[in-house]
Amino acid sequence: MEFHWPWAFFLLPLPWIIRAFLPPLKMEQAALKVPSLSPWQLSKNTRSKRQTTNNLSGWLLPLTLWIALVGALARPYQMGEIVQMPVSGRDLMLAVDISQSMEIEDMRLNNKPANRLAVVKQVVSQFIEQRSGDRMGLILFGSNAYLQAPLTFDARTVSTFLNEAQIGLAGKKTAIGDAIGLTIKRLQNNPEQSRVMILLTDGANTAGEIEPLKAAELAASNGVKIYTIGLGADVMEVSSFFGTRKVNPSRDLDENALREIARQTGGAFFRARDTEELQKIYQFIDDLEPTEKDPQIYRPQQSLFHWPLAIAFIISLLIALQQRFSRLSAGGHV
Repeated sequence: MEFHWPWAFFLLPLPWIIRAFLPPLKMEQAALKVPSLSPWQLSKNTRSKRQTTNNLSGWLLPLTLWIALVGALARPYQMGEIVQMPVSGRDLMLAVDISQSMEIEDMRLNNKPANRLAVVKQVVSQFIEQRSGDRMGLILFGSNAYLQAPLTFDARTVSTFLNEAQIGLAGKKTAIGDAIGLTIKRLQNNPEQSRVMILLTDGANTAGEIEPLKAAELAASNGVKIYTIGLGADVMEVSSFFGTRKVNPSRDLDENALREIARQTGGAFFRARDTEELQKIYQFIDDLEPTEKDPQIYRPQQSLFHWPLAIAFIISLLIALQQRFSRLSAGGHV
């Protein structure tokens, strides 16, 4: 516990100083003549209780009341644990394709066959955890583009929303242009030098209202830098009636469009054919768009002055009640 105004404790001896320098107040009472003192004589037990009550109301409760008031005036507080404040970084929007083609199992995860979305979830979640200091958002797109998580410093929530995404949730087709348009809308009111989008897809634009290259022009005019990633293996063995044969599962990937989108916006195009390449790409982007490394820290303060103030209030009530009962008791004896 610490105090904002520790000098307030110098006021503790103030009542004794006042008592020492000021003469006591003399109360003049009228004389009363009575034939006998017996009605006013108290038993020994009664006198003992009266003396204890007088001591309690005379110095103990007022002393405690004064200490509590001075303690509240000193403004006690308790320091909390050190908290790291998010540092100023990028406003980074992740756009992830969850169209039907993302269920193709042409990737490997932990040495086991895995579909494209499962690999993306693992790699991108690791990327999100490394970007402390960035405000991150998540857009999922298929036939339509949806804002799954607005820009936030809460990277864990963004990662959770990504891991909960399901193939086909936004439709079977691919609306790349709409995803870019939605990103522009969410970033246009943010500082221009920090607007970054990472667009990951495994196909070509087959849906939506905006053409990808037109959307790229709008992004460039709004200062949004786009990094595009084309996902999918070049070769995959599939089983058929005549045995196994090799096919290209990425034949629908429009690399030229993704490369042009990146060029127009000042970003870069990357090709991810397996899990390792995808990890390297996100690491490379992490190096290209560094965040601040010196976080701001603070320690929250919890004010405690209300506790001694509450004690002072309760003691005031006790003193008032005690004096009230003393008067009633004195009146009864008379």
